[in-house]
Amino acid sequence: MKNLWARSLLLVLAGLVFFAVLGIALTWAPDIPVDELKVRWAQPPSVFIEVNGLQVHMRDEGPRTDPVPIVLLHGTSASLHTWEGWAQALKDKRRVIRMDLPGFALTGPNRRNDYSIDTYVLFVRGFLDKLGLERVVLAGNSLGGQIAWATAAKLPDRVDKLILVDASGYPPESIAGGQSIPIGFRIMTVPGLREIAEHTLPRGVVESSVRNVYADPSKVTPQLVDLYADMARREGNRHALARRMQQGYTGDVTQLATIKAPTLILWGAQDRLLPPELAQRFAHDIPGSKLVMLDGLGHVPQEEDPARSVAEVRRFLGL
Repeated sequence: MKNLWARSLLLVLAGLVFFAVLGIALTWAPDIPVDELKVRWAQPPSVFIEVNGLQVHMRDEGPRTDPVPIVLLHGTSASLHTWEGWAQALKDKRRVIRMDLPGFALTGPNRRNDYSIDTYVLFVRGFLDKLGLERVVLAGNSLGGQIAWATAAKLPDRVDKLILVDASGYPPESIAGGQSIPIGFRIMTVPGLREIAEHTLPRGVVESSVRNVYADPSKVTPQLVDLYADMARREGNRHALARRMQQGYTGDVTQLATIKAPTLILWGAQDRLLPPELAQRFAHDIPGSKLVMLDGLGHVPQEEDPARSVAEVRRFLGL
């Protein structure tokens, strides 16, 4: 009887190993060289500039005579493409600049594998210096929003106005209703799975993660999933994402009270990753800020409904 049980257990284990190996084989997705990705995702007006030793993918559109350009910062695992609707709507009257942040999309990882907020603030300063920009309207979504408000607090002379779109920064454990974290992010926090995920990428995981941050998942198109999947597979980005997740999203929110720049806070009312209660905290903690809730939108309103979200930006900027 014992031998029978032992053989049965071995068969079960062998079966599990077989299906695990088969699953890895079917979802095997090695890194893609950035030059291959440029063909599809870095068409004009994309250019690459050197900032702090990185070749940074960026787009710079609109009148060069604009004395205070608009600079847009995307969130975790996103890219400059998330701002396409805003750029098209604003570039007729304002200079609009967006880039792929270090660790993501076509810019890719930095040499130190450091994606702390302080390092990102230094990157933003270096980026502005490279372009000769003294003062800007700084806007950011999610992680980009956290980088934006940290920059406004630490470099007040460089930020004329501030726009936060579903920004991060408050301790996750302080969120009363909890968070609905995309499965792709959750995987990157689990040892073992994290290492496997650096070499595999089931399309279903990418699609599920993007749908998670939309209020209306039907708006997530196959091309949008292609974009997020390709950006994840850029050389080194999955390893960088794991490091970014390890470094966390809790910022020094005591700095918010020091922000002097006029601030617009935009928030998707159906954001499940960073619930609307956080919008109220930002509005309370940033003196004189204006809060606009966007009904029917999720964590990336600039992407989910560019026209409605950018209309609030136009009003804020007097356009």
